[in-house]
Amino acid sequence: MKPGAKILVESLPREGTEIIFGYPGGVVLPIYDELYDSSLRHILVRHEQAAAHAADGYARASGRVGVCLATSGPGACNLVTGIATAYMDSAPIVAITGQVPTNLLGNDAFQESDITGITMPITKHNYLVKSAADISRVVQEAFYIAGTGRKGPVLIDIPKDVSTGLAEDTPLPEKVTLRGYNPTYKGHKRQIDKAVELIVHAERPLIYAGGGVIASNASAELVSLATLVGIPVTTTLMGIGCIPCDHPLNLGMLGMHGTEYANFAVMESDLLIAIGARFDDRVTGKIDTFAPHAKIVHIDIDPAEIGKNKRIDVPIVGDVKAVLQDMLSGLKKNNAYEPWLKKIKHWKQHHPLRVKDDGRLHPQYIVRALSELVKGEAVIVSEVGQNQMWTAQHFCFHHPRTWITSGGLGTMGYGFPAAMGAHFARPDVPVFDIAGDGSIQMNIQEMSTVAANKIPVKVAILNNMYLGMVRQWQELFFDRRYSFTELPPVDFVKIANAYGIDGMRVDSPDDVVPALKASLDCNGPVVMDFRIEREENVFPMVPAGAAINEMIGGHPRS
Repeated sequence: MKPGAKILVESLPREGTEIIFGYPGGVVLPIYDELYDSSLRHILVRHEQAAAHAADGYARASGRVGVCLATSGPGACNLVTGIATAYMDSAPIVAITGQVPTNLLGNDAFQESDITGITMPITKHNYLVKSAADISRVVQEAFYIAGTGRKGPVLIDIPKDVSTGLAEDTPLPEKVTLRGYNPTYKGHKRQIDKAVELIVHAERPLIYAGGGVIASNASAELVSLATLVGIPVTTTLMGIGCIPCDHPLNLGMLGMHGTEYANFAVMESDLLIAIGARFDDRVTGKIDTFAPHAKIVHIDIDPAEIGKNKRIDVPIVGDVKAVLQDMLSGLKKNNAYEPWLKKIKHWKQHHPLRVKDDGRLHPQYIVRALSELVKGEAVIVSEVGQNQMWTAQHFCFHHPRTWITSGGLGTMGYGFPAAMGAHFARPDVPVFDIAGDGSIQMNIQEMSTVAANKIPVKVAILNNMYLGMVRQWQELFFDRRYSFTELPPVDFVKIANAYGIDGMRVDSPDDVVPALKASLDCNGPVVMDFRIEREENVFPMVPAGAAINEMIGGHPRS
């Protein structure tokens, strides 16, 4: 017989867990006591939200399930933003929470919260464990659910008396079988044949690739398909990295802050092949005007996404990797799209992303300088806002799982703890968090975590002393009425030094590359405070409610 806490801690390595991000508290003390002698590595964060984000960053960078742990009540509630972030972006994490003893459930006991009820809308599934004998089975099922189908977060809530209760660690089945949960991996042959037929007869086809391509490890198949037939590719924010940035068929990101040529291509395409994407509002703009001349093929593992936002001509439910492999077998090389590719080349030449060269410190230059230094061999994490968009636009990503950001929820404070998690997934490459001065302060306490654990995350703060993206909207649409978006100046170097971290302030373009090189040469964490132009905007930009070819801040249409 073993206590439930021991069964839990022994169950995690069986599911491939090597590291947990967490914060202790009263009802999880039995679990932490078992962790004391465990081979599992535990990273003590300074706020539970950071534990969820770190598990998320680990999951995205590795493709494996990340794990976080918190106590009941406020500890569990502090995980909610991180769980919702993972849910919106289909990141596989298992969140383990402590709970008050079962005899106190529903009595408003000290530090009680109905965390299973709270997280029901933002998890794939969650469990309230009532018996220690159920723990090993629940853990196995939770990892299976989180890491299969459309991936996402699963929560396990464990009351204290279940952690201390004794039970046999019962044998588990080799294969998990759950009634009502049976993801479709193989696409329907007839639908795939229809898609192939449309590709063969199209004149202006375009691939619209999302995060599902990366989640299913299908980047190689996507590039093979695009290259074989000669179809240009545009990606969502979450799909960046699924095709190399310098591939001649890559049009970059589409949507609100997408490239002009990607948005033009969508609006003039006659066939749009949506792969692992969900037609969200930041991509489509005014949905009725999105891809108005195109037949639409939609490939997604989640049937609920197909037809949810846009009428689809050929729906294909299945795993992106498996479906693309089947499509490749039915296609052959052709040169039918030459006029279309020539037109796109013209747009690329006349509508490039711009960087000012006026002797001032512009954020686009910083991002491009970093990109040139690491040459794709780094993991880049961002916060949310202008820093996120500048990175998506100007950093050249060569590989999948090297771009990690909060897309669907747009969570400020995500990047720094996610970068911690990404380091443990990819200790072989540098990890950078590109941040704004607003978002970095939302989880700035994690400087203590990186210092204590010698986590060599490099933080590049694009500091404009504003909540930059909100200020941009106020400038463009609210007559420059900057209502509560100006931030007081902060000496981030002193803050970093107070935690025992190296810090640098950069005010001139001449100092950008030396600072970035110095950070790469440092074996520990580094904070770089780049004092950028304060009212720099992210362009091009599609105003809310406009069609995606109605961009401001771009070039005259040619």
